[in-house]
Amino acid sequence: MASPMLPGNSVNRNLGRDKFHKSQHFDYSNGVAMMVGAEKPGIGGELLLGQSARPKYSLFPRKEGSDTPAWVAFNKQVLCFDAYFQETVPQCREEKYRVRKCKIYFYLEDDTIQVVEPELKNSGIQQGTLIRRHRIPLPAPKDDCFYNVHHFNINQEILLYSRTFMITDCDPFTRNFLMKMGVRVNPLASAPTDPYTTLRQEMEENMKPLRPYERLDTLKQFLECDQKVLRFYCYWDDTESTFGDPREMILHYFLADDTMEIYEVFPQNSGRDAVPKFLHRGKLPKNAPIPKRQLGEITDRTVLNVFGPVGQGGRYILDSLKTGAVDEELYKDCDLIIGGVINVWGRRVLLYDCDNFTKEYYRSKYGIEDFTPVSFKAPPPPKPAKQVPPYTGFGSEEDSLCSCQGLLPKPPQKDFRKFMEKDRQGLVSNVLRFVGKMLTDSSIDKERVFIICIYLSDDTMVVFEPPQRNSGVIGGKFLERGRVKKPGQELLKSEKSEYFTAQDLYVGARVDLNNQPFQLLDADEFTFNYMEQHADEFPKANIGTIISKVKSISEEQQKKVKQFIMMSDPSSTGFIPYESFRTLLADMDIQLSEHEIMTLGRNYSVQEQPEVNVGLLLAVAQDQLKRKTFENFSDMIRAFTHQDRGRSGHLSSKEAWIICKAFRLPLSDDLLRALLEKFQDESEKIDYHAFLSGINWRENPAPAVLPDVTVKFDADWRGEAADPAVKTINYSLLLEDAFGSAATNINDS
Repeated sequence: MASPMLPGNSVNRNLGRDKFHKSQHFDYSNGVAMMVGAEKPGIGGELLLGQSARPKYSLFPRKEGSDTPAWVAFNKQVLCFDAYFQETVPQCREEKYRVRKCKIYFYLEDDTIQVVEPELKNSGIQQGTLIRRHRIPLPAPKDDCFYNVHHFNINQEILLYSRTFMITDCDPFTRNFLMKMGVRVNPLASAPTDPYTTLRQEMEENMKPLRPYERLDTLKQFLECDQKVLRFYCYWDDTESTFGDPREMILHYFLADDTMEIYEVFPQNSGRDAVPKFLHRGKLPKNAPIPKRQLGEITDRTVLNVFGPVGQGGRYILDSLKTGAVDEELYKDCDLIIGGVINVWGRRVLLYDCDNFTKEYYRSKYGIEDFTPVSFKAPPPPKPAKQVPPYTGFGSEEDSLCSCQGLLPKPPQKDFRKFMEKDRQGLVSNVLRFVGKMLTDSSIDKERVFIICIYLSDDTMVVFEPPQRNSGVIGGKFLERGRVKKPGQELLKSEKSEYFTAQDLYVGARVDLNNQPFQLLDADEFTFNYMEQHADEFPKANIGTIISKVKSISEEQQKKVKQFIMMSDPSSTGFIPYESFRTLLADMDIQLSEHEIMTLGRNYSVQEQPEVNVGLLLAVAQDQLKRKTFENFSDMIRAFTHQDRGRSGHLSSKEAWIICKAFRLPLSDDLLRALLEKFQDESEKIDYHAFLSGINWRENPAPAVLPDVTVKFDADWRGEAADPAVKTINYSLLLEDAFGSAATNINDS
């Protein structure tokens, strides 16, 4: 024994201890704060004399992650064991003991146990829940502790309230859970058979009923075919009876019990009472009407050789062959087919059609593919033409027509679909604009220029007159927006009037707007592009139709064309001026309109973009912004900077266009588009700092421009006579498309 006074030895037991706290009366048990009671340990958590560390609940291995309480982690998780127990049966000759099978449920969330015995038919004992769910204490002398998950395993006995249960098996979840807990699961155990239960089964197998018994099982048909109904459309011709007429009906056949019902379809103003049903639901005999039977003549069972006293002690024999039974034929689903006639209590009803579910049922079950409806009605007489009174002159024609179509006049219906498709969408206006002049003998009116617009959404037209200097005519709106009737129509007539549409307007057309003739001379770029993109709606802009007209000329005219081209292009460059090209087509006898000639020239033109001075564009833009008093340049620079996420100082043309339109920059689309192109770099990005600095007329004023230049850029396109957009025509491509590759060689001619 080491001496206590040697270095390293001491009688002080507190050396090396780091816990000196007094145990608390409260602690966490199974993740829940509760009072510990008298079982608290001593100072520093050390057990007192006579105390042993024993957990009150099941201890599970900790997993990675948060410390979740057991009542949360194992919520709704139950271990299920198959068990049995044996009990003695005193003073009984048939059985000495009884084996009762049950299930033991162990709830992992709170270590509660429940024992349930499945109910057996005619057992004679009370079954169900044997032990209600609660924590069960261990047998004495450890009755201060409770059962936990470690006390359960297969092929072992467990004592619950002095009753011994033998665990024989468990479900897969329980087996996997025990194996993950580290428990070695024992092999399965077999439960002994109950002798009394075996005796009862033998007795039931040998028993035969004394009374006539025949089971009619229709449950399977009901479960498989419930809520499945066949629907047929029927027709009953009752014209032979007095005041009879054809009557349409709907037949419902219920597959659950082979019953049917019939509803009658009442047309409007038929004069018949709307009875709920034509035939109540029930089984329909084929040979109806049938003779009346005596009470008890038709029964489900036939009894023979009744002997013995009536009541107890009598003997009955069931006639399995059903000798003398009255067999009644009833309609089944196999008897119903399109085109067939059924007997509904003496009425011949024709089945002429069915619904989709019925077709699919007969196709899958009987393999029927032909479901052609039977036509039984005579074709309806043609409706007489409705006589419409002539237009009275009050209001519009559509409004007056609606007052003749009903007692309660309704407003005329507009083409809402066309309105949604052709109305303004973003920056696309869907408005065709043409330049026109008056056809008049007045020298003053001949020089007046008009802008004729037609809205594609509702075919309404509006006419403006741009102001001209020193013309003596005040410009402005010449015709209010509205639909314009075509000339040469009677005013007070029954037929609807014809109105001008977008297809009636093209360059070179002559239109009479309220008895004022106009000649269309030009159109803007959007109009040309829209008509060419929708060539199927606008024949004058259909390049295929125009080429086919050029192809239809004779060989002599083809030679004249080649000679004209040789004279216009003596050096054989393949290009001729547009004016020569227009003169050539106008002199030909193929009746091409001015719009068709311009479309043909645009298709085979050599695109030449005139170079515009940047200083001139900025001067015109500043002049327009100054006249409109636009000064929101600081807000625009903030919007551009906010949109530039990378702070590179550049934005795409589309983003710059959207921001300018959002601030309602009072510049025309053509001018704004030309400005953005001038400030565009190789990567198609806009230097918005330079762009905003150039149009800022407050900080960077540009030199003043002449008024004629400002008027020139005021409109989106020029209404005055100006140089044509198409200047040069590639006639070689035109000749190749119109007359073939052989016609391109001009020198051979």
